[in-house]
Order: sequence, then structure tokens, then C-alpha cells
Amino acid sequence: MSKDMKVAVFGGGSWATAIVKMLSENLKEIGWYMRNESVIEHLKDHGHNPNYLSSVEFHTDQLILTSDINAMVDYADYLIFVIPSAFVESELKKIESPLKGKIIFSAIKGIVPESSLIVGDHFLTHYQIPFEDIGVITGPCHAEEVALERLSYLTIACADESKAEKLADALSSSYIRCSTSDDIIGTEYAAMLKNIYAIAAGIAHGLGYGDNFQSVLMSNAIREMKRYVKKVHKMKRDINGSAYLGDLLVTGYSIFSRNRMFGNMIGKGHTVKSAMMEMNMVAEGYYATKSAYALNELKKNNKAKTPIINAVHGILYDSKNPKKVFKKLSEKLN
Repeated sequence: MSKDMKVAVFGGGSWATAIVKMLSENLKEIGWYMRNESVIEHLKDHGHNPNYLSSVEFHTDQLILTSDINAMVDYADYLIFVIPSAFVESELKKIESPLKGKIIFSAIKGIVPESSLIVGDHFLTHYQIPFEDIGVITGPCHAEEVALERLSYLTIACADESKAEKLADALSSSYIRCSTSDDIIGTEYAAMLKNIYAIAAGIAHGLGYGDNFQSVLMSNAIREMKRYVKKVHKMKRDINGSAYLGDLLVTGYSIFSRNRMFGNMIGKGHTVKSAMMEMNMVAEGYYATKSAYALNELKKNNKAKTPIINAVHGILYDSKNPKKVFKKLSEKLN
């Protein structure tokens, strides 16, 4: 791997900050786009992100910081987007510089609301980025554990294996292990779906369900994920691999999971609005639930069987009583 590899990260949240930290272990410089000029100034002056993972100290001479998204697109060859899915299209609309010829990786775990597409498909369909120039970064990996330099794992997926391997090398370190995959669509859908199942796990915990129920819920969730992903992109894949089951488990059980936290608040009686206001981070699963449910409904006679997604959707979007919904759901699980 060349230390002169030009990589830019787009986003200012915890996962974007963690990815910049990983890259800083290997690259001489990293481009970093953030909308908030005051955060950029704080980073320049103090060497850390004031809002997310503030314990991570950066060498500011490694960082090319800007709030000009076009300047960052022009700078880098590899563009890593880590903007919440609900806001990514509004940021992309600011781009006037050509994206063709760039290698674009998504570390966004959600669906773009404007198109109802996963991020890779959105770039392919609406920005005409060639399929072999699109990739995905998935876990199992929490930003908070990257900050603590606890051993973590990433899956880097791209149809062009050489591009996946090059980015994997840039992200790898003594505490980050990377593997590569050619299942771009499957891993990206799995990364989106696991956030919905983490909300379900959080709701169950908030309602007082114990470990026995949680284990059955997660067992059913991975089978439901398999059914859903198979409907959207049929190929040979090991659903028990780290990018699927591993990422599901860490998001469903971890104390760092914002989606589980969001679900827990709903289970304890918070309204969706109050739970979202209380959290200072976006729970991607909230938006993913609406899109995943709608996409499945469009299939009509070819729908995947998704009782967990249906239950979460009923609670979040139809104002159904969580206690009653989960009682019915528990009767469907096995």
C-alpha cells in the first residue's frame, strides 16, 4: 500500500471520526470534509472532534480539513461517505466536481430516502458511477471501540477485488482486521437491516424481556435477514459470516449501539419524537425501517417473510403499542 494514497472521508460523526483514525495509522494525509466550520476550527486548534469520540487525538498535520465538498472530491481518488442516509442526498447535490473516475465507498448503514435505494445503488443509478468503482465498508465494528483501540473487524466489499484490498490495507492496523468480499449488495443490505433488528432488541429490553427471548429474537433476525437479502440479490453467501451475523450481534447487544438505545427508549415508553430528541446521534434504523418495509411491500406476491421488521414498523410509524406488538411477535418466533 502506498502511503501517498489519496483518501477523503465525508462526514463528521462518530463513525467518520473512527474511520479517519484508522486511516491515520497508515496514510501520510487524509482528507476530511465536514459541514460545520466551527468543528473544523476546533480540530485544527485542539486535535480532536469536540462532538464525537473526543478522546481520539489527531496529528493535525495529517488532516486536510475543509467544509468545501467539491474541494475534497477534487483532492482524493478514494471517497468514503459516512453521512447519515437521511442527509446524504442533500450533501451530494452540492457536488459539482466530476464523480466519475473516483472510487466511492459507502460506510453508511441505511437507505437513501429520496430514491429508496441502498447507497451503492443510489450512486450507480443516479450518479452513473460504474459498479466496479463502488464499495461498502461494514462491521462488526463500533466507533467507540475503535477509539479505545480494542480489536475490531471490518469487511470491505467491492466487485473489483484489488480496490477492496487497497482500502483494506489502508484501514488495517494492530487493532483493526480487514477481510474483503464481492457481495456488495448483500453486505450493504445486511448493514441496513441489522439496525432495524437492533431497535427490536432494544424495544424488547425496554419492555422487560430477558436474555432467553433476546437469543430467540436474534436467531429469528438472522434468518429473516437471509430471506430478505436473498429476495433482493440472490447469490451464494454465508449468512453466518462476520459481515452478516457478526454485525447483527454486535449491533443488537452492544452498549454502544445507538439503534438498541433508541429501541430501549421506545420500549420504556418514550415517543419516537422524544427518543430522537434525547439522542445526539442519528439512529439509522429508524429511517431504514420505513424503507425496508416499503421495499418489501412492493414485491406483493414475492415478499420476504419479515415479522420483526413489520413489528418495528408498526411501532415506529403506525403508533402501535409496543407491549401488544411484541406479545404478538413472540408468538410467531421459534
